[in-house]
Amino acid sequence: MRARYAAEVTVIVGQRFASLGGVTIRNRRLALLWLRRQALRLANEHGSAVRDASPGDVRPVRFHGTDAPESLRFWATDAYRQDDAIRTLEAGFPLHFTVTDPSVGLHLTLAGWHASPATPL
Repeated sequence: MRARYAAEVTVIVGQRFASLGGVTIRNRRLALLWLRRQALRLANEHGSAVRDASPGDVRPVRFHGTDAPESLRFWATDAYRQDDAIRTLEAGFPLHFTVTDPSVGLHLTLAGWHASPATPL
């Protein structure tokens, strides 16, 4: 059975945790591509009406006067960070990237990991 990868975007505000959305997909490159798309969407739209959302995209987040959107954008577009991310997944380790908005105690995490294949029935 082929390897599967999962990717998810989560947010913590204070003591509250929520998943903004996720996918299970056939390979690590597609998982990373999905995470990059979500990072750019969140950075570009942070809290405003989302015009280019597709059914598999995460819900928007409103950041409050921090550099969190710019950090997301940098992570998604920096070749070094993307190479590091794909190598992390290739090695079988989970990928985590978190940005923080300290003004409201918000922590947004992009995560990807190797998901166990389904057990055949």
